Amino acid sequence: MGLLVDGVWQDKWYDTSKSGGKFEREQAGFRHWVTPDGSPGPQSSKSFPAVSGRYHLYVSMACPWAHRTLIFRVLKGLEAHISVSVVHPDMLENGWEFRPDNAAHSDNINGKRYLHEVYTTDTADYTGRVTVPLLWDKEQGVIVSNESAEIIRMFNSAFDDLEGVDSGLDFYPEQLRADIDAVNDRVYNTVNNGVYKAGFATAQDAYEKAYGELFESLDWLDQRLSQSRYLISSELTEADWRLFTTLIRFDAVYYSHFKCNRQRLADFPHLSGYLRELYQVPGVAGTVDIGQIKRHYYVSQRTVNPTQIVPVGPALDFDAPHHREQIGQGQLSV
Repeated sequence: MGLLVDGVWQDKWYDTSKSGGKFEREQAGFRHWVTPDGSPGPQSSKSFPAVSGRYHLYVSMACPWAHRTLIFRVLKGLEAHISVSVVHPDMLENGWEFRPDNAAHSDNINGKRYLHEVYTTDTADYTGRVTVPLLWDKEQGVIVSNESAEIIRMFNSAFDDLEGVDSGLDFYPEQLRADIDAVNDRVYNTVNNGVYKAGFATAQDAYEKAYGELFESLDWLDQRLSQSRYLISSELTEADWRLFTTLIRFDAVYYSHFKCNRQRLADFPHLSGYLRELYQVPGVAGTVDIGQIKRHYYVSQRTVNPTQIVPVGPALDFDAPHHREQIGQGQLSV
């Protein structure tokens, strides 16, 4: 995981020497918004109207943050309106890369070899990490956003007036936003980012703190899901999908590779069934590629796995019955 400094690519891993061995994630550098009429969104003065065919999404099938956007694109019916390029799962000395001889991993919009070249197409002297997802405006030739939490909210509502989009499906309804935000905050800090805090820690105390917070939250989530079918209410919300992309990777990657090994996700009675139910929502399974997920983490993160050997297991069956229909349907307080 390298970065750009004044537009020049540098192959540098995260520096934990200044943070006591703790992994600290950088904030996203592009925070513009697509809106129905093109009116500027928060923190931006630029106009990005919701027009069919105008936007392109750069993702990795391995990345949980990019995975969120793929799920929203499918569930909202945006495939015909927003095109996609998928980087190769190997993220090595040049960061996320494309393989021009492989149609599955090519940049068919800007024709670039490396994702960092897409960043410098927008800002020649850009400084910061080069991450996915990345939402690109084909018309202006600029980056809209590389903040996944905001891209999924754009996908949730900004394109609702376009043909074929499911405008009746709202994963961030007004009346539930306070509860969704509260759950998101805890899940992001201790679960979504918590596995990285454990896996990328370079000090024992930093690792153990992240590990403890992670499993405290997983216990809380499992208990919560013993009373409610979903995290907030009887309907799926943004909070569920943000959690899902970490859970789907847990037993295959985080349990062993990131040393999050108190127990497997399969050993949680309610979280495991909940994971299977979300996986079985029509369209979602097609966004999951365990092969690319495992290859990315075990091959790319050489500071964690210097041999780059990809484990054969574990055996995973996300199609098994989930039996979640019998769980309570009421709304829970946070």
